Amino acid sequence: MAFRMPQLSKTIVPMMDRVLVQRIKAQTKTASGIYIPEKAQETLNEGYVIAVGKGLVTQEGKVIPSELKEGDKVLLPPYGGSAVKVDNEEFLLFRDSEILAKIQ
Repeated sequence: MAFRMPQLSKTIVPMMDRVLVQRIKAQTKTASGIYIPEKAQETLNEGYVIAVGKGLVTQEGKVIPSELKEGDKVLLPPYGGSAVKVDNEEFLLFRDSEILAKIQ
């Protein structure tokens, strides 16, 4: 399944070591064509990186860049992140250190 970056009317640029992620939506229909009610759908803990901040700034003033880049598929914690809604699309802002893993 190919991931398509959403086209937004506003540009969101994460600051410092923040990462903007769009959570992957759960399937609404089974393989046999039966629709799954919204309450029965589970939230997936995977998402795609939409934007990445410049990185963490140390006390000496050095910038440590993020290991993530736009389009990376990542494993998210079940809770956390700051919800951001733009153009009826929901995104989450996480710190770089809160992202559990990069899925390859």
